[in-house]
Amino acid sequence: MGDTIGISQASMSRCVSNVTRALVEKAPQFINFNRDPSSTEQFQRVAGFPGVLGVLDCVQVTIKAPNSEDSSYVNKKGFHSVGCLLACDARGLLLSAETHWPGGLRDTDVLERSALLKQLQDTEEGWLLGDCRYPLRKWLMTPVDCPESPAEFQYNLAHTATHEIVDRTFRAIQTRFRCLDGSKGYLQYSPERSSSILLACCVLHNASLQSGLDAWTLERTDPLEQPESLEQRPEDRDSQAEDLRKQLILKHFS
Repeated sequence: MGDTIGISQASMSRCVSNVTRALVEKAPQFINFNRDPSSTEQFQRVAGFPGVLGVLDCVQVTIKAPNSEDSSYVNKKGFHSVGCLLACDARGLLLSAETHWPGGLRDTDVLERSALLKQLQDTEEGWLLGDCRYPLRKWLMTPVDCPESPAEFQYNLAHTATHEIVDRTFRAIQTRFRCLDGSKGYLQYSPERSSSILLACCVLHNASLQSGLDAWTLERTDPLEQPESLEQRPEDRDSQAEDLRKQLILKHFS
């Protein structure tokens, strides 16, 4: 763009910094967890899963190695990244985007430290959907590890079809904002600035949806990566959440 409009690389870099900063300041205006009653109805129309407030995932965006060679940014695949905890509604509109996590943190640790958990852990009605990397909680429904009954299989199918919305949303964001597409290179900035750029892209994504664009117009069709299941210790189990999921399966998927 600098070459096209005839300005130097340094001037272009300052422009990117200024625009990024302005968009980040607008983030609370464009990205917020609005508990719209119609949202659960939209989710239920996808695959029949009731009570869904949003779908949750933690994604990785590749960055250059920090100058300090901070190992906390090396993720489980061995490359440097920042982690982004996303939640979105049935249309692909982001309800939450926490983009500042070191890539080396486990997804469960990110969730435990997140503002999203503090906001939703006392929720009495409805839940988020998370994949098998996360612990089952009353406000976070996960798949049944080893389904046995037809109802449990139906529950898992509905869960997968609904949860896929957040994966599709992030793929669309990567496609629209190619600086986030790790297959084409990586962000040449510090973790802090990379996190700001990622959040700015999330703001632009929501702004485009609120202006009437389709979330998945530019969606890639890469095969979904199968997540590793969480190895949960007995003391970490939530018996109330397990009872709630059993009641959910019995009432809506039997």
